[in-house]
Amino acid sequence: MSKSVPKISEAEWDVMTVVWEHEPVTAQAVHERLDSKDWTLRTVKSFLARLVKKGALVYEAEGRRYLYRAKFSREQCVRAASESFLARVLDGSASPMLAYFVKEGKLSEDEIQGLRDLLDEQEGKR
Repeated sequence: MSKSVPKISEAEWDVMTVVWEHEPVTAQAVHERLDSKDWTLRTVKSFLARLVKKGALVYEAEGRRYLYRAKFSREQCVRAASESFLARVLDGSASPMLAYFVKEGKLSEDEIQGLRDLLDEQEGKR
Protein backbone atom coordinates (compact mmCIF):
# COMPACT_ATOMS: atom_id res chain seq x y z
CA MET A 1 0.00 0.00 0.00
CA SER A 2 1.96 2.88 -1.33
CA LYS A 3 -0.28 5.75 -0.28
CA SER A 4 -0.65 6.84 3.30
CA VAL A 5 -3.89 6.24 5.14
CA PRO A 6 -6.32 9.12 4.47
CA LYS A 7 -8.07 11.10 7.19
CA ILE A 8 -11.60 9.80 7.68
CA SER A 9 -14.48 11.84 9.11
CA GLU A 10 -16.77 10.51 11.82
CA ALA A 11 -19.57 9.72 9.34
CA GLU A 12 -17.08 8.06 7.00
CA TRP A 13 -15.98 5.81 9.89
CA ASP A 14 -19.55 4.50 10.06
CA VAL A 15 -19.43 3.61 6.37
CA MET A 16 -15.94 2.11 6.63
CA THR A 17 -17.04 -0.07 9.57
CA VAL A 18 -19.74 -1.66 7.41
CA VAL A 19 -17.26 -2.17 4.57
CA TRP A 20 -14.68 -3.78 6.89
CA GLU A 21 -17.29 -6.12 8.35
CA HIS A 22 -18.97 -7.16 5.08
CA GLU A 23 -16.61 -6.59 2.17
CA PRO A 24 -17.03 -6.80 -0.69
CA VAL A 25 -20.20 -4.79 -0.23
CA THR A 26 -22.60 -2.81 -2.41
CA ALA A 27 -23.90 0.67 -1.69
CA GLN A 28 -27.34 -0.83 -1.11
CA ALA A 29 -25.96 -3.24 1.51
CA VAL A 30 -24.12 -0.41 3.28
CA HIS A 31 -27.33 1.64 3.28
CA GLU A 32 -29.34 -1.25 4.76
CA ARG A 33 -26.81 -1.80 7.54
CA LEU A 34 -26.80 1.91 8.40
CA ASP A 35 -30.59 2.20 8.63
CA SER A 36 -30.32 3.74 12.11
CA LYS A 37 -28.48 6.71 10.56
CA ASP A 38 -31.55 7.83 8.62
CA TRP A 39 -29.39 8.43 5.54
CA THR A 40 -30.70 8.09 2.02
CA LEU A 41 -29.08 5.69 -0.43
CA ARG A 42 -27.83 8.76 -2.29
CA THR A 43 -26.06 9.99 0.86
CA VAL A 44 -24.39 6.61 1.35
CA LYS A 45 -23.27 6.61 -2.29
CA SER A 46 -21.80 10.10 -1.76
CA PHE A 47 -19.81 8.86 1.24
CA LEU A 48 -18.59 5.85 -0.74
CA ALA A 49 -17.53 8.08 -3.65
CA ARG A 50 -15.71 10.40 -1.25
CA LEU A 51 -13.90 7.47 0.36
CA VAL A 52 -12.87 6.18 -3.08
CA LYS A 53 -11.59 9.64 -4.01
CA LYS A 54 -9.61 9.83 -0.73
CA GLY A 55 -8.11 6.43 -1.48
CA ALA A 56 -9.66 4.63 1.49
CA LEU A 57 -11.83 2.37 -0.70
CA VAL A 58 -11.48 0.64 -4.02
CA TYR A 59 -14.32 -0.75 -6.11
CA GLU A 60 -15.01 -3.08 -8.98
CA ALA A 61 -17.99 -3.06 -11.30
CA GLU A 62 -20.20 -6.12 -11.25
CA GLY A 63 -22.87 -5.53 -13.87
CA ARG A 64 -24.70 -2.35 -12.92
CA ARG A 65 -23.50 -2.27 -9.33
CA TYR A 66 -20.20 -1.58 -7.59
CA LEU A 67 -18.55 -3.77 -4.99
CA TYR A 68 -16.52 -1.81 -2.45
CA ARG A 69 -13.48 -3.00 -0.51
CA ALA A 70 -11.29 -1.23 2.00
CA LYS A 71 -7.83 -0.32 0.74
CA PHE A 72 -6.54 -0.18 4.32
CA SER A 73 -7.32 -2.39 7.30
CA ARG A 74 -9.25 -1.10 10.28
CA GLU A 75 -6.05 -1.39 12.33
CA GLN A 76 -4.12 0.80 9.87
CA CYS A 77 -6.85 3.45 9.98
CA VAL A 78 -7.08 3.37 13.78
CA ARG A 79 -3.29 3.73 14.03
CA ALA A 80 -3.27 6.70 11.63
CA ALA A 81 -6.16 8.42 13.41
CA SER A 82 -4.51 7.86 16.80
CA GLU A 83 -1.18 9.24 15.63
CA SER A 84 -2.93 12.26 14.10
CA PHE A 85 -4.83 12.92 17.34
CA LEU A 86 -1.70 12.60 19.46
CA ALA A 87 0.23 14.94 17.16
CA ARG A 88 -2.53 17.57 17.05
CA VAL A 89 -3.69 17.52 20.65
CA LEU A 90 -0.87 16.17 22.79
CA ASP A 91 2.34 17.06 20.92
CA GLY A 92 2.78 13.41 20.00
CA SER A 93 2.90 12.14 23.59
CA ALA A 94 0.58 9.29 24.59
CA SER A 95 1.20 9.50 28.34
CA PRO A 96 -1.18 12.45 29.03
CA MET A 97 -3.97 10.63 27.23
CA LEU A 98 -3.26 7.37 29.02
CA ALA A 99 -3.14 9.18 32.37
CA TYR A 100 -6.48 10.83 31.66
CA PHE A 101 -8.18 7.55 30.80
CA VAL A 102 -6.72 5.81 33.84
CA LYS A 103 -7.80 8.61 36.21
CA GLU A 104 -11.18 9.42 34.67
CA GLY A 105 -12.20 6.12 33.10
CA LYS A 106 -14.13 3.35 34.71
CA LEU A 107 -11.63 0.56 34.05
CA SER A 108 -12.48 -3.03 34.87
CA GLU A 109 -10.00 -5.30 36.62
CA ASP A 110 -9.35 -7.02 33.29
CA GLU A 111 -8.62 -3.69 31.58
CA ILE A 112 -6.28 -2.67 34.40
CA GLN A 113 -4.45 -6.00 34.13
CA GLY A 114 -4.26 -5.56 30.35
CA LEU A 115 -2.63 -2.14 30.83
CA ARG A 116 -0.17 -3.61 33.33
CA ASP A 117 0.70 -6.35 30.85
CA LEU A 118 1.26 -3.80 28.08
CA LEU A 119 3.46 -1.65 30.30
CA ASP A 120 5.47 -4.70 31.38
CA GLU A 121 5.89 -5.66 27.72
CA GLN A 122 7.07 -2.14 26.84
CA GLU A 123 9.49 -2.14 29.74
CA GLY A 124 10.96 -5.45 28.55
CA LYS A 125 11.68 -3.94 25.09
CA ARG A 126 14.11 -1.39 26.54
